Amino acid sequence: MIDLSIHDDVATVVLNAPSRLNALDEQALHGLGVAYDEAEAAGVRALVLRGEGRAFCAGRDISGVDPRDDDVMGYLGGLVTPLLQRMSRFPSPTFAAAHGACLGVGLGLLIATDVVYVAESAKIGSPFAALGATLDSGGHALFVDRLGAHKTLDLIYTGRLMSGAEAVASGLFSRVLPDDEVAQETADAAAKAARGATAAFLASKRLVARIRDERLALWESVDVENAAQAALCGTDDYREGFAAFQEKRKPEFRGR
Repeated sequence: MIDLSIHDDVATVVLNAPSRLNALDEQALHGLGVAYDEAEAAGVRALVLRGEGRAFCAGRDISGVDPRDDDVMGYLGGLVTPLLQRMSRFPSPTFAAAHGACLGVGLGLLIATDVVYVAESAKIGSPFAALGATLDSGGHALFVDRLGAHKTLDLIYTGRLMSGAEAVASGLFSRVLPDDEVAQETADAAAKAARGATAAFLASKRLVARIRDERLALWESVDVENAAQAALCGTDDYREGFAAFQEKRKPEFRGR
């Protein structure tokens, strides 16, 4: 089950199937996409993704899957990849609070989120050798980019899982927090972002995606930055930010 609530311009999307460690079947993937669509239609200025129970998301729900006729490409290529791409393009800052198992598709959900705070209890890696399967949902790209080829294959071959602290120290995610603080800290960060200059945040989000996906060189990225800054000059938030600075008061941004 996927739950959506919206309060003060912040959408909270909850993976709410704790008895299955929030593992995702086709119906849950569809529900997750619907939640993001509804949040976007509501015009929220930030979004939080979290999981209920002992885990963030243990990956694909394979409880009823028969490997003899498993449509892996239909599940991954037809459902998971489009969802992750849709999540990564969400037109506001997105935050995830991750604890416990963050594996497979669950790891992919984090990869598709802008800012990820992980609990000390988080378990991140590739335990799929025991299934005769391999890492999916963008995990190879993330691990090779942040860990290098040798550490990536070490994790895959051994099935060793990283803690939240190790994952953050390795540059995989944003911040590690105690288990009993990660959800609130993530919610607070999203609320702060929603009160900020979200048009400018979105410009940075797009620029970061281009640097990552297109491998922009330094001066290419500077050209894109310059164009983004010029475009922001025409926004209400840009004028409000300058006026507040000159008047020595706190700005009141509206995300436009």
